[in-house]
Amino acid sequence: NMKFLRQVFSITEMNLKNIMQRSGSSIVIIVGIAGSVAVMVSLLAMAEGLNSTISSTGKDDRVIILREGASSELGSGLAMSQVDIVANSPGIRSVEGEPLISAEVFSIIDLKKKGAVATSNLPMRGVQPQSFKIRPEIQIIEGRNFTSGTSEVIVGKGAHNQYENVEIGDEIKVRDSVATVVGIFSSGGNVHESEIWADLATSQGIFRRGASASSMIIQLEDSESFNDLGVYVESYPDFEFRVTREKDFYNDQASGSELIKLFGQIVGYIMAIGAVFAALNTMYSAVSSRLVEIGTLRALGFNGMTVLVALLIEAMILSIIGGILGAGIAYVLFNGYTVSTLAGGSFSQTAFNFAVTGDVVGQGMSLALTVGFIGGIFPAWNAARRDITEALRSI
Repeated sequence: NMKFLRQVFSITEMNLKNIMQRSGSSIVIIVGIAGSVAVMVSLLAMAEGLNSTISSTGKDDRVIILREGASSELGSGLAMSQVDIVANSPGIRSVEGEPLISAEVFSIIDLKKKGAVATSNLPMRGVQPQSFKIRPEIQIIEGRNFTSGTSEVIVGKGAHNQYENVEIGDEIKVRDSVATVVGIFSSGGNVHESEIWADLATSQGIFRRGASASSMIIQLEDSESFNDLGVYVESYPDFEFRVTREKDFYNDQASGSELIKLFGQIVGYIMAIGAVFAALNTMYSAVSSRLVEIGTLRALGFNGMTVLVALLIEAMILSIIGGILGAGIAYVLFNGYTVSTLAGGSFSQTAFNFAVTGDVVGQGMSLALTVGFIGGIFPAWNAARRDITEALRSI
């Protein structure tokens, strides 16, 4: 009723006006919650960034074909003659009479990251001219594209930022050969920015692949053409291929981000348990130091439930401040921060940016409110049940 709400508002207003007098205890609660939220949001932002980078690579109207049983391009192999057969399949888009299908070789080379002592795995993709038509998001942002039939390479923006000696004009050692960097490319922030691209025939020679490739990438006429292509390929005699939508393939590759997300939530909850105890201890101390104030309110006609709700609101306001502070710290320090990690399946480094999204902040604020509620409800319940005479006796 209105009387109850007026009483709650009056006590809450008084508590908030006096909060600076209890700044020490208030800061303990805010800092404890902010720390928990900052750690959780940072780890979730890492998972979100990795997931976004990998899963954004795939499109519904593009198809990857691998050898049956291969979970990644690295473990797959197929003959170039089989690529020519698949090119006759229905459902493939054509441009100027040429089907949009490309054989690609996916391999790993060793390069040093900037500031590192040891080398790291970097993906190198041998591609045909059709690869660029199938993936129009690939744009040269510095230099030029490689010339077919030469030992020239272009470097993804993410790899360029992470690795040494990949500037335009630099020569990089690839197995027993040397390749010259002639361009830097962007792919809209997806996983290809962590790769080096070269001519397919040159890659086949460098990695001794002969007339074979790792995979085929295909542009469908539309997303509904997937079944036509799948039926043709899987029913062809002696073909043992797995036909997968590109979007599904990269969603599977992004499974590692779920592990990071789970880890972030677990670490956040563990820290939150500590924050709960800090809040409980601080709120109990605050209630004990305000017994006279609570007793006076009760003597003036404010009932126990009013006191409970007002103290709980105070705890929740402190937790909201802590949550906003923690999320703000994570955003300022990490949003857009570029790192790289070992990607599942390819065993190579994938560069990505931390992404502090609304969903991530929402999870952090939920944690803060949970801590505030648990840390405030028990001390508030204890205060509400205090006997008036006992409270006033402490004067």
